[in-house]
Amino acid sequence: MTEPILIVRDVSKRFAGLLAVNAVSLEAHAREVHAVIGPNGAGKTTLINLLSGDLVPSAGGIVFAGADIAGLPAHRIARLGIGRSYQKTNIFPGFSVFENCRLAAQSRLGSSMRFFRPARTYREINDAAGRAIALVDLAHTANLVAGTLSHGEQRQLEIAMALATSPKVLLLDEPLAGMGADESARMTALIARLAADHAIILVEHDMDAVFSVAHRLTVMVNGMVLETGTPQAIRRSKAVQQAYLGTDEA
Repeated sequence: MTEPILIVRDVSKRFAGLLAVNAVSLEAHAREVHAVIGPNGAGKTTLINLLSGDLVPSAGGIVFAGADIAGLPAHRIARLGIGRSYQKTNIFPGFSVFENCRLAAQSRLGSSMRFFRPARTYREINDAAGRAIALVDLAHTANLVAGTLSHGEQRQLEIAMALATSPKVLLLDEPLAGMGADESARMTALIARLAADHAIILVEHDMDAVFSVAHRLTVMVNGMVLETGTPQAIRRSKAVQQAYLGTDEA
């Protein structure tokens, strides 16, 4: 196994009297999918928000590529190389697919003081947007208005926007939510392909998809880690069966 690119150690998040994430530890490795599963309210999305900088940890450490990033704002974490998607699709529906990805790629420029040069003239930005769209199989929709895409295509576009920022780690929060069988199959295949070049932390309730793509799983219950292991070990775990998967998973 390669050295982990992202290390989470005893991370906690408290909201007043609620300890939403309680001393959670996990590791993400390049070219692997690490799924985080558990019942509603387990703290999975809060954990993703801590890793992406949308929330500041109350305690614990987050190390990415050897640097401590705990508490950094989301824009700095994104520029370091961590991209994410959200539970609810987060795109610019009135812009074209290409414009959505070009805006995401522009965030990597590191400066907004570029008033006198049209964005379309930045070849590296346009190339990054085009590559991202192709990676998610949306090249045929590049000039379409994003709001006219199907739900599944909009979810693909959101991942393309993350890819346009050239991330090393992808945080995917329920990317299959609301999809039918065909869209779910396409998204699952996309996640498997992206794992060839990225470390992926995947939060998802579709267990068929999770067990088909994940290399390791962390099960969370009540804000804490119940167990971490391979898909085979998690399927066999009596504690996981009782807390989440159900006894019929033995």
